Amino acid sequence: MLTISTLLAVVFYFAAASIQFLKLKRRITLNGSIIKGCAIAGMLMHTFALYLVLHRPDGINLGTFIAGSLVGWLVAGVVVISSLRQQIDNLYIGVLPMAALAALTAIWLPNLGTTKLYSGGLLLHILLSILAYSIFTVATFQAFLLSMQDQALKQHHTRGLVSSLPPLQTMERLLFEMLWIGISLLTASLITGFIYVDDFFAQHLVHKTVFTMLAWLLYAVLLWGHKVQGWRAQKAVRWTISGFFLLMIGFFGSKMVIEVLNL
Repeated sequence: MLTISTLLAVVFYFAAASIQFLKLKRRITLNGSIIKGCAIAGMLMHTFALYLVLHRPDGINLGTFIAGSLVGWLVAGVVVISSLRQQIDNLYIGVLPMAALAALTAIWLPNLGTTKLYSGGLLLHILLSILAYSIFTVATFQAFLLSMQDQALKQHHTRGLVSSLPPLQTMERLLFEMLWIGISLLTASLITGFIYVDDFFAQHLVHKTVFTMLAWLLYAVLLWGHKVQGWRAQKAVRWTISGFFLLMIGFFGSKMVIEVLNL
C-alpha cells in the first residue's frame, strides 16, 4: 500500500505540473480545475503514504528523507490551497515535482534516523519548525518567480510567464505575506525549542539552532528593510534565498551529518 500510494502521488503530481507547464507554453487549453484536481489527488495519496512511513508501533520516525517528504507535502499543500484564491498556479511546475521526488526518497532511500516517542511540547516544536520551513520554501519559489518577472518587465518582455502572473506589486505583496507568516512560525518554533528541548548539546542541536537563528535574523532584517527602507524586487529576492539557504543547512544539513555520517 505504501508503494502504491506513493507512486499514485507521483503520477498525479507530475500530471498536474506537466499540464500546467503545457498550459503556460500555450500548447494546450485546459480548465484549471482539472489541474487542481490532479494536484489535490496527489496530495491525498501523499498524505496516506506519509502516515504509513511516519507512524511506527514504537513511535514516530522523522529521519532525513521522511522529514523531507513531510516538508514536500506541506509545501504542496500551501501552494494548492493558496492557488484556490490567488493566481499562483505556475508554482505547481516547480513545487509538485519536488514533492513527488521527496515522496519517492522516503520509500526508496535508506531509512535513516530512529523511531522515538515525543512529548506533546516537543511535537509542537517540531510541527512549528516544519511548517516554518515549508512556508519559507514556498516563499523562495515565489521569490524566483518575482525575480524572473522583474527582469522580464525591465527588458519589456510581456509574453509567456509574465503574462500569466499577477501584477508585480501583487507578487511582491504575496512574497512578504509569506515571509511574515514564516518568521512568525519560526519565532514560535525557537521559543518552544528553548522551552521543551532538554539538552541542545546532547541532542546535537547547537549547530541547527545557530543556523536557524541566523536565518531568523536575515528574514527580520529583510522585513525591517521592506517596512522602513522600502526594499523591493531583486534585493528582497536575494535576502529571501539567502535565508532559505541557511535554514536548509541548519535543518537538512544537520540531519544528514548526524544520520549519514554518524557525527
